[in-house]
Amino acid sequence: MKHRNIIKHALMASVMSASISTFAFAANPVLKVGFVGVTSGPAAAWGISNQRSMETRAEWINEIGGVTIGDTTYDIEIVAFDDQKDPKRAIAGMEKMAQEGIHYVVGPNVDDGAAAVRPVAEQKGIMYFPYAFPKSLYTKPASNAVLGMVANYQSGPAIYEYFMKQEGVKKVAFVAANESDPLSQRDGGVAAATKLGLEVVSSNVTYQVDTTDFTPVLLPVIKSRPELLVLSGVSPANAPQLIRSARELGFTGFISTETAQDANVLKEGAGSLANGFVSVGGASTPELASDMMREFVERYTKKFGEYNDESNTKVYALEYIIETLKANPSAITDVTQFQKTMDSFEAPNPYMVGEAKLSYVGTSSFGQKRQVAVPLVVNVYKDGKFETLFVATVD
Repeated sequence: MKHRNIIKHALMASVMSASISTFAFAANPVLKVGFVGVTSGPAAAWGISNQRSMETRAEWINEIGGVTIGDTTYDIEIVAFDDQKDPKRAIAGMEKMAQEGIHYVVGPNVDDGAAAVRPVAEQKGIMYFPYAFPKSLYTKPASNAVLGMVANYQSGPAIYEYFMKQEGVKKVAFVAANESDPLSQRDGGVAAATKLGLEVVSSNVTYQVDTTDFTPVLLPVIKSRPELLVLSGVSPANAPQLIRSARELGFTGFISTETAQDANVLKEGAGSLANGFVSVGGASTPELASDMMREFVERYTKKFGEYNDESNTKVYALEYIIETLKANPSAITDVTQFQKTMDSFEAPNPYMVGEAKLSYVGTSSFGQKRQVAVPLVVNVYKDGKFETLFVATVD
C-alpha cells in the first residue's frame, strides 16, 4: 500500500510540475490579422499570393518568439476568408472579421469588393489594405482603407512613357473584360495615354471573363494596327489566352498590363508566345532584395512548393500593420490611433538593401497618406520567368 502511495504522489507531483511548466511557458497572447480576398477562380493568384505571404511571415514571426508591441509579446494568427471575387461575400468576410474582434484586414483584391466592404470597415473600426484602385477609397471622407500596392494610374503612365521613349511607340490599343475593375483601369489608361500624346486607336472592345476563344475579340483590335496592346486589369487566368490569341493573329507589337501576373501561369498558358509581355511586378528585384527578403522567398517556397513574384509586394501589408502598431500600441484596438500615427510613421524597410524606409505615401494621388510606400517594379516576361525592366517610385 505504501509503495502504491509513493507512486501515486510521484505521479501527482509529475503532473503538477508539468502543469506549472506549461503555465510558465504558455504561448503568447494572439494578435489576429484578417485576410479577405479572392483565392478561387480566374483571379485566384492575386489573393493566394496575399494569403501565403501573410501566413509565411506570421509563421516566421511566431517561430522567433512573436512580436513585442508595447509591453506585450504576441503571436500572429492569420484569419483568412475567400470572397470568390464576389462583393457580397467580401462583405460577409469583413463582418466575420468584426465578429472575431479583428481590427486589421488585408484585402480585398478587386475594386468591387474593396468598395463593398467600406461601410462595414468604417462602422466596425477596421483598417483594411485593399489591392484595388478607386481613388474614392483613399480620399476624404474615406479614412479606413490603405492601398497596398502601386495603382494603375501610377504605373500605367510610367509603362507607356517607357515604350514611347525606348521603343518609339506612338499608337496604343486597350482591351478589357466587361467588369467594373478592368473597365475602370481601361478608362484610366486611355486618359493617361492621351495625356502623354499617344494615339489611342482602339479602346471599346471588351470580353466576358469566361471567354475561351479570344480570336473574334482581338481581331478588330489588331486590325487597328496598334504598336502597344494594353490588357487592362487582366486576370492571371485570362492573360496567357489573350497573349496567345494576339500572337496567333500575327500581332508583333508590344503587350502590357498594369496588373501583376503569375510567371507559372504564363508559362503554362502561352509559353514562349508570352516573351516580352510587360506587367507590374513585386516590389523587389535581385538588386534591391535584402537578406531578409531572400529568406522570406526561401521560406515561402519551402512552405508552398512554389513562389509568386507578386508576393514581393504582398509581404508588405502585414509588416506595415505590425510596425505601425509597434509605433503606437494603443492602436491595437483603436484604429483612430493607427490613422493618427500614419502621417509621421517611419521604420526601416527590412526587405530592401540600403536606407529604405517603410512609410505611408499617396498625398499626390489622394490628398492624404493612404498608400504603402513600395517601389514600382515593372517586369518583362522571358522564358518562364520575370526580369526587371525598370524601377520607379510613387509619392
